[in-house]
Amino acid sequence: MADRVLKLSMNFCEIDYTLLIFKCINFPDTFCVNTVIKAYASCSLPTKAVGFYFEMLEEDGVLFKPNSFTFPSMISSCTKTKDPNLGQKCHGQAVKVGVDRTLQVENALIHMYSGCGLNNTAWKVFDEMSIRDLVSWNSIVDGYVKSNNMEASHKLFDKMPVRNVVSWNAMMKGYLDAKNPGLVLKLFRKMVKTDVNMNATSAVTILTACGRSCRLKEGKSVHGALIRMSMDVTLIIGTSLIDMYSKNKRPDIANIIFNTILTKNIVCWNAMISGESIHGNPKHALQLFDKMLKPPNNDITPDEVTYIGVLCACTRESMLEEGQNHFLEMTKRFNINPSFAHYWCMASLYANHGLVKEAVEFLKNMPVDVGLSPQSSLWAGLLGSCRFNDDVATGEQIAKALIEDDPLNNSYHGLLMIMYAVGGRWEDVTKMKCMMEERGVSVPGFSLVELTEIVHSLKAEDYNISMLHKYG
Repeated sequence: MADRVLKLSMNFCEIDYTLLIFKCINFPDTFCVNTVIKAYASCSLPTKAVGFYFEMLEEDGVLFKPNSFTFPSMISSCTKTKDPNLGQKCHGQAVKVGVDRTLQVENALIHMYSGCGLNNTAWKVFDEMSIRDLVSWNSIVDGYVKSNNMEASHKLFDKMPVRNVVSWNAMMKGYLDAKNPGLVLKLFRKMVKTDVNMNATSAVTILTACGRSCRLKEGKSVHGALIRMSMDVTLIIGTSLIDMYSKNKRPDIANIIFNTILTKNIVCWNAMISGESIHGNPKHALQLFDKMLKPPNNDITPDEVTYIGVLCACTRESMLEEGQNHFLEMTKRFNINPSFAHYWCMASLYANHGLVKEAVEFLKNMPVDVGLSPQSSLWAGLLGSCRFNDDVATGEQIAKALIEDDPLNNSYHGLLMIMYAVGGRWEDVTKMKCMMEERGVSVPGFSLVELTEIVHSLKAEDYNISMLHKYG
């Protein structure tokens, strides 16, 4: 009876309760010890799990003989520490006990070594396995995906004898992180043809890819599939739908979905505010922001992304005073450190009012540690929408003024290159690249893919895709 209660307590991750019951058991056996180890591992306490293991080896009155069920959860949990030493210590014990060649232990070792970035060691375990199951294949593929080695992971993926939704999700997420939404959608089409149904993780990845690549038709298709599958529109799926429809210039549909979500978090609010400010009605974005700060939503605290949307809305509506007030509110009331995106919005706002000199001075006063690399599609959409009322020449003027004032500042060169990309002036982009190479100026983060993301929010007819390849 005590054993059953012990196992039940572990299911609820009540580690203190589990230990209390364990101490009440006379002469606890291997099953009891394994249960406590698994409880520690499930509660993300790998060091405690390993420590308890060694403690029980030396404890008098404990009938503990480690077996193949002792190690899998303990080894897998070591991934969370990102320190392979703890996992290697467990591996050594598994070898000593003689269970290191059992399937469950080998799968746990692959997961642990891959998660700690030791793909060569993970591969050695995988390569020496006498029997492999789907978990083995998924673990090794996911390990290479997480190390950004998509070439190796795809080769292994192609060799898999059987795939499930976890296999497809790993590959699609990898290509999404590698900023290749086109390949995400290509994989998704193949997955559908193999009769593998998507789950919530698949849906979020695919919808994000549809948003980044402006594929409204496919995004709608995924939305329709979710309805047909009667899949619950969770907060994360709902937010992904809002983001997808917004980036595809349908904030009206995004707003309908937004209103159906009863409990919203800051990510959800940000998706809708940014969607309206960049792709829809900026005034509605500001109304949403005001609503977010009032009851019953006043437990939501705005963050850096929120204010990118707010300031972008002010820029699109040429609301200088409101923009200034929001910038001050962001820094003073909410203690948010402005990023380059916030400074860029304010510079755009000044320039839209003909205050180019003030715009230049505002950017010159940025802290030196403010980064310029475009890391998100939101950043890209921002530059696409806040481009001085379509007057790229004004942005060029500001960037050149900054370079003249500080010619050694790499960020300003990158800014000018971005302005040319936003304006579709790809020949000037190429000239800038050549000039920077000649002068030895390095601007990290401005690859073809990222420049493509910068202009992705513009209408397709605004630029020629072939030009991206020609000047990349």
